[in-house]
Amino acid sequence: MSLELTIRNRQRVRAPNARLLRQIIHAVLTEHLQLEQVELGVSLVGAAEMAWVNWQFLQHEGSTDVITFDHTEDQDSRRKASRPVKQICGELYVCVDDAVVQARSFRTTWQAEVVRYIIHGLLHLCGYDDHRADARRKMKQQENRLVRRLAAQFDFRRVES
Repeated sequence: MSLELTIRNRQRVRAPNARLLRQIIHAVLTEHLQLEQVELGVSLVGAAEMAWVNWQFLQHEGSTDVITFDHTEDQDSRRKASRPVKQICGELYVCVDDAVVQARSFRTTWQAEVVRYIIHGLLHLCGYDDHRADARRKMKQQENRLVRRLAAQFDFRRVES
């Protein structure tokens, strides 16, 4: 497997354990999604930066939990292929501020929310879509399955240093 993974912490709300996050992401990519070639950047950002990225690139106002940028050369043919994706190239922007707020609403930890956002972004890079109700259900099922599997493997609370 060829794996190029960069994790950047660009926020000051929480102190992430980058080593553990790297292990979790590696497990998702290799064990669960069984990808063969990966170029991935993950940026942990605050609400102000996320709102800027959201407006600058998507013309949406305000912060959001995760934004995925797919840098795969031929995205359309990959998504239409009947076989599973074996390689991804992209960036994820994950908002830690949003994770803290959402964790309270869903009675979970901000660390578990960050892991969920990363999984959600990775599924987008693998061709999952959440624009139509049926596709959204399928994506959410896969997301929940992966979160459960990873929670059995890792203590998400340790994502904070």
